[in-house]
Amino acid sequence: MIESTVVQHIEITPGVRGGKPRIAGTRICVSDVVIWTEQGRSPYEIVADYPQLTLADVYAALAYYHDHQADIDRQIKESEDFVAAISRQER
Repeated sequence: MIESTVVQHIEITPGVRGGKPRIAGTRICVSDVVIWTEQGRSPYEIVADYPQLTLADVYAALAYYHDHQADIDRQIKESEDFVAAISRQER
């Protein structure tokens, strides 16, 4: 039952945000939610800042992350590496 609840909140669509898992009906990726929580933001703060999200959405994103941690961590690292490479080119 829990897995189906998470699945109804998370979707993966090729061509949308690079096919990364995201909160259904939004362009907010699971990795975005993970980064925000790592920065110290609570699920309540995230919902306050993004009113299109529900607490269930945020917790589903975090549950998805914990079930797919290696993949999401890799996506975050790849994004950070890309930004760093672009920054180096602009200098």
